[in-house]
Amino acid sequence: MPHVSFTNLLIIAVVAAAVPLALGWAPRLRIPSVVLEIIAGVLLGPSVLGWVEVDLPVQVLSLFGLAFLLLLAGLEIDLRGLRGHLLRLTGLGYVASLGLAVLAGLGAQAAGWTSAPLFLAVALTATSLGLVVPVLKDAGRAGDGVGQTTIAGASVADFAAIVLLTLLFSTAGGGAGTTAVFLVLFGVLVVVLAVGLGRARMSMRLGEVLVRLQDTTAEIRVRLVVLLLVAFVALAERLGLETILGAFLAGALVGLVDRDSASHPRFRAKLDAIGYGFLIPVFFVSSGVRLDLRGLVEQPSALVQVPVFLVALLVVRGVPAVLYRRSLGTAGAVAAGLLQATSLPFLVTAAQIGTVTGRLTPTTAAALVCAGLLSVLIFPATALGVLGRAKTAKQPAQVVQVPIE
Repeated sequence: MPHVSFTNLLIIAVVAAAVPLALGWAPRLRIPSVVLEIIAGVLLGPSVLGWVEVDLPVQVLSLFGLAFLLLLAGLEIDLRGLRGHLLRLTGLGYVASLGLAVLAGLGAQAAGWTSAPLFLAVALTATSLGLVVPVLKDAGRAGDGVGQTTIAGASVADFAAIVLLTLLFSTAGGGAGTTAVFLVLFGVLVVVLAVGLGRARMSMRLGEVLVRLQDTTAEIRVRLVVLLLVAFVALAERLGLETILGAFLAGALVGLVDRDSASHPRFRAKLDAIGYGFLIPVFFVSSGVRLDLRGLVEQPSALVQVPVFLVALLVVRGVPAVLYRRSLGTAGAVAAGLLQATSLPFLVTAAQIGTVTGRLTPTTAAALVCAGLLSVLIFPATALGVLGRAKTAKQPAQVVQVPIE
């Protein structure tokens, strides 16, 4: 058996355990753990201390962590609730975001920051659904107009950004037309599987088997989801599509099929335990290790990119929230815009893809991720402050429900 060192993985595991303990020890420090995980990776990586590097074990688990992150993000999307007026409103908002993002990408190209302005534009249009939903739930706003609209807008943005990244920047090498054909075939396969799995789960005999095995050492539901995830990622890779699309669609498919959780209430908690308890922290810490912070700090001109990208996020995703003003009121639209501008996991993913493919320099990728870190620290807290002041001032427009149909 070839010698494989697990020292780097051990240090990352220590960080993964220490971060939530530190946050639990200081509950008033409301910082998402993902921020501290990336910062810890930067400090321990080549940019600062040089104690950790991304070797083979870390690289493999990091890839699985990214896949599970996108699986859980797809699982958050409520495809049944995303329809009618809400879908049209948030879809129009995303189109406006894309237009603003293209202008921002062209500006970055003119400044010499990127050779692929459209790639950067797509990266700027995503919203971190997995970070926004917990913020709204903790604030008790997930069910009102602001929460519904923000979650819908984040869902549309995540899905559209991943599809566009796959369609326009796939590694298939056959051009956008070939990729589009493969993408359509992949989508048809997902629909067929959704129908087939939906009918299969109605089988009484199959249902009895699943219930009997779900909480034993077989953990059959978890195993089936892992099988679906790996199958979708492998298929996307064989078709020349981005593997992140396969992972995301696997999660969306599980969420669509898994309508009634009464018979398996612990199923999603188990998926969260595998993802957030093990694999996903490895992805974020290793992303920090890969971050070229030294190159960013040593070049003052490059350091300017961080606030510029932060403002770009706010403009690209925040300004289109003006479309929500009629339904949510001024304060609600401002809060929704700030929450929509919160982006990190997709920026980390896009930065890695852009660096590997040569579309982003390591310095620009680092600036993009740093801007994402600042967006997570600043925008949600500011949004909650806006909502709190609006509630104190008793502004009724803040609680107007957005019609679904």
